[in-house]
Amino acid sequence: MQSTHAHTQERHPDEEFTRFVASRWRALAHTAYLLTGDFQEAEDLVQTTLARVYPRWRRIRRDTAESYVRRSLVNAHRSRYRRRRVVQLLLPHLPESSLVEEGRDRPGDERDVLLRALADLPQRQRAVVVLRYWDDLPAEEVAATLGCSVGTVKSQASRALAKLRHHPALSHHPAAGRIPLPDLPGDPR
Repeated sequence: MQSTHAHTQERHPDEEFTRFVASRWRALAHTAYLLTGDFQEAEDLVQTTLARVYPRWRRIRRDTAESYVRRSLVNAHRSRYRRRRVVQLLLPHLPESSLVEEGRDRPGDERDVLLRALADLPQRQRAVVVLRYWDDLPAEEVAATLGCSVGTVKSQASRALAKLRHHPALSHHPAAGRIPLPDLPGDPR
């Protein structure tokens, strides 16, 4: 009876990890796509991140698990980016994929135009915009995820939003005024 109880306890973290992955896969893959600009690379990045997190899962507090995994995802992306040192461009039109919600991302719509402009941002600014505005994280959590100060997050967000507002793909798009870019002066979050 003792060995059966121990076996159940050993499986519990694995089951928790499996549930976590099942519930957060789509959000992690979406964040990874916004960071990488490539569906296959995004899925590889999430898999690599989860493979690195899994051995540590038993020691990760459940209330901070998502933040821990998100930070690991961003760090894994940084490592891959540094090793590769190759500029990658987003496709002008999003291909069909399970990561794209049905009916929301079609070539030529506001999100497609914004994704193309996002691809032109420097890596850190892109990460700030993705975490801050797509993942809707508070500046403090973005700073913790990126390992920088809140002031750095705010200045990088300000610079990134200014670049996005003046990006040719956004300024020439007929729906440019409807594309939801946060206001620059005084970030309300």
